[in-house]
Amino acid sequence: MSLLIGDNLVVRMHYTLKNPAGEVLDSSSGADPLAYLHGAGNIIPGLERELTGKVEGDSLTVVVAPADGYGEVREELFQVVPRDAFQGIDTIEPGMNFQAQGQGGQVQNIVVSKVDGDEITVDANHPLAGVQLHFDVEIVEVREASEEEIAHGHVH
Repeated sequence: MSLLIGDNLVVRMHYTLKNPAGEVLDSSSGADPLAYLHGAGNIIPGLERELTGKVEGDSLTVVVAPADGYGEVREELFQVVPRDAFQGIDTIEPGMNFQAQGQGGQVQNIVVSKVDGDEITVDANHPLAGVQLHFDVEIVEVREASEEEIAHGHVH
């Protein structure tokens, strides 16, 4: 009997992620299937919810709204910083990626969204914030998680 996908089970799946225009953003094609611990928050909530109750061998197409994916674009994550915050960088252009230290000391990725003289607007939103996500998924395996995997919250 096949296991129904639920909490504390390990799921291995192949996936292709596309944006609303049909452009492939990410895929496990040609690589090992993605393995995750269901119910541990290892994948976006909208995809995890749609996989619940499925079984090994199932294939499905899932559309995930931004709120159930990487969130909506949050205006408070845009910030104007002075050019001298980019020490040692001669040319700064929109679309450039940098790592910055967040308020809690954590590293966060930022993207330059606008350059206006010495004022640089950066965006700390996830690159897929505000984007409807289209997944094609094939479930390769569903198995019981080990005690260690459950305790650690991820697949080993």
